[in-house]
Amino acid sequence: MTGRRQFLGGLIAASIVPKPTWADAGSPAFLSAAARADGRFVLCGISGDLEIRFERPLPARGHAAAAHPTLPEAVAFARRPGTFAIVIDCMTGAQKAALTAPAGRHFYGHGAFSADGSLLFTTENDFEAGRGRIGIWDTRSGYTRIDEWDSGGIGPHDIKRLPGTETLVVANGGIDTHPDSGRAKLNIPTMEPNLAYIVHGAVTEVAKLPADMHKNSIRHLAVGPEGQVAFGMQWQGDGPVSTLVGLHQMGGPMTLMDAPQDDVRNMQGYIGSIAFGADGKTIAVTSPRGGLLQLFDAQAGRLMQSEPLTDVCGVAAIGGQFAVTSGTGEMRQTNGANLRPGTQAALQWDNHLIPIITP
Repeated sequence: MTGRRQFLGGLIAASIVPKPTWADAGSPAFLSAAARADGRFVLCGISGDLEIRFERPLPARGHAAAAHPTLPEAVAFARRPGTFAIVIDCMTGAQKAALTAPAGRHFYGHGAFSADGSLLFTTENDFEAGRGRIGIWDTRSGYTRIDEWDSGGIGPHDIKRLPGTETLVVANGGIDTHPDSGRAKLNIPTMEPNLAYIVHGAVTEVAKLPADMHKNSIRHLAVGPEGQVAFGMQWQGDGPVSTLVGLHQMGGPMTLMDAPQDDVRNMQGYIGSIAFGADGKTIAVTSPRGGLLQLFDAQAGRLMQSEPLTDVCGVAAIGGQFAVTSGTGEMRQTNGANLRPGTQAALQWDNHLIPIITP
């Protein structure tokens, strides 16, 4: 009888112990990888008012991260092409699990969770087959790999989940690479970037660029409140390119954003990050090469403003505005269409500012 009472008591106690939340990790609004002045690498939690809430160690340089929707844990990805990703308890800094890409694969630096956080999806390169894959990991069993799907193209980089659904959208950059060739791009003349939509493992829709823009690698994604997908590109062709930013919604055509050629040229063919405004009306893009933040009117399809900031890359929506980070350690917010003075951290911020989206 005593043993039974102890067993039942344990069940009751487990049921009433609250699970930790992001509030227990300091209520960060964003995650970002960074390099410290002493050469170490960290994953940081950043508040909505751009204060650093925590620094958690990384084994090497990070790229992006995926934030669990309910638990205060994050998956930090190695700078692409990398073969490791680690799961960090953001309350304590403890490593909860390590993900290793299967033989013949490498990660592309991005991932996304299912709505309930039970699954993690990772973009990967099957470099012998020259094909993109999506790895599926069961978070409830210690991030065990349980399946993989075709990404719908070559070189999948970013991946997002459409709001209120389990539909994934993948940025297939179209560029084939192989570890034996380092970061060399092996198929520029024949590359075909696309957006692929995946539902329960099946590619249900593929959206492609016009043929004369097939060298515009689709790299980074942002999702609007109504399922709009904004995408930032990186030009692999010779000569000028007409645009580096586009918009798509399932079932419709791609829309390419319009900007004066001088403004497009100033981005130096490279969009590093992209974000949708909270109301879905504004798209923000950054170029660390060009040292510019650009804001687009998503409804009119045109550039509204271009603001300089040295080595800017990370960008995310914050209220009705945007927050940005740079490799110089700056953290700034927009004020209307302009950047207002911000804070300076003793860190070199890496490519992405990842919003923590909770139910």
